[in-house]
Amino acid sequence: MTTSASGAAERFDVVIIGAGVTGASLLYLLARYTDIGSVAVIEKEGGVAEISSHASHNSQTLHFGDIETNYTLEKAAKVKAAAEMVVRYASGLPDGGRIVRPMQKMVLGVGAREVEALRRRFEEFLALFPQTRFAGREELAELEPGVVEGRDPDEPIAAIYNPRGFAVDFGALAASFVEQAKRMKPDGIAFRFGQRARSVRAVGGRYRVELDGRTLDAGAVVVAAGAHSLHLAHALGYGLDYTLLPVAGDFFTAPNVLRGKVYTLQEKLLPFAAVHADPDVEDAGRMRLGPVAVATPLLEPKRWKTMFDFCKVFRPDADTFSTVLKVNGEPIVRRFIIRHLAYYLPIVGRRLFVRDARKIIPGLRVEDVRFGKDLGGVRPQVADIRARTLLLGEAKIADGGLIFNITPSPGASVCLKNAADDARSLVSHFKGRFRLDEAALGRELG
Repeated sequence: MTTSASGAAERFDVVIIGAGVTGASLLYLLARYTDIGSVAVIEKEGGVAEISSHASHNSQTLHFGDIETNYTLEKAAKVKAAAEMVVRYASGLPDGGRIVRPMQKMVLGVGAREVEALRRRFEEFLALFPQTRFAGREELAELEPGVVEGRDPDEPIAAIYNPRGFAVDFGALAASFVEQAKRMKPDGIAFRFGQRARSVRAVGGRYRVELDGRTLDAGAVVVAAGAHSLHLAHALGYGLDYTLLPVAGDFFTAPNVLRGKVYTLQEKLLPFAAVHADPDVEDAGRMRLGPVAVATPLLEPKRWKTMFDFCKVFRPDADTFSTVLKVNGEPIVRRFIIRHLAYYLPIVGRRLFVRDARKIIPGLRVEDVRFGKDLGGVRPQVADIRARTLLLGEAKIADGGLIFNITPSPGASVCLKNAADDARSLVSHFKGRFRLDEAALGRELG
């Protein structure tokens, strides 16, 4: 890293904007598997992973596609391969079991229709997930007693059970990536915490990143700033066919009665998770129930100042409003919105939620459930305003040395695969100046 003769700009090979798990994973890959000499990480917060990747702001699930019933077989195969990279990375760390924790998981079917749907899915996906089992009531009573106790004995119930699941502290994972990168390349990495990237512009084949009171000169820029990524892309004229419909995902909590993660069947047209229950990685005595998902005009959880950034990225016009109307006009989406808004009602909201959550835990009591005021995040849901549809998954905009990552679920689970793709794009952009050690990458992470 160098400073120009005029002292006006610090010069780097790569600038990464955002120090969540997506940006941190790219930093690690560049330090471990490339000979790129200098990297700067820009983060407007005071440290690593303080927003979406923080353990309080996501579901703490490493997604594989086995219990996510809105995944096709093809998508599940891709997500599984990417998630396995995270497992392999953590297995090489002394404290990897604290970051990526083994935990059983299942997707639960209640009623004859759901049980039959699960059976068909189990048979279709078994070759991809050979360790899974189709568990009926008797086996479930042994594996996860809390989902059976108190249930009508005549109610059909079954689950696709996977003994090999994982809960992840994605904040700790991001911090691990940063520490490993610093150890491998101590003189080649600079951090600018508490600095907001105000703009990015192309200048003479390179890029100028304007911060609060300083300028960085970069050969390439990767934006991994969650919902803010699209805001920066729009400023440069990229992704103008996309808008954001941010969704706040809140949780209720209750004393933990589960041994692992329990999901329910997902509506295929909805990108948002159906109700699920998870033991909390930060508090073993607590479980999370949710999500309670509602549209929000914010880009970050409970930060009202981000409403101004939302207004910029939303870009209200006829196409945007037509997209919103079409998406919300779908009967499944409309019912979802009404039901989840009702959960926020005083007095009755918690009772309504508990009624639905008893699908998982029949013995759940209203008095044991609390709204998790310290929990919840914002999903940067991307919508295509030309096609008038929601994009089901993460989005990426790339052009030469500019890459914008917009990463709703399963973005954190596929962070290393996404980083590997970005690293390849960067090496290609530099046209032979740097190399990526594909052999070591494949050997160590797959």
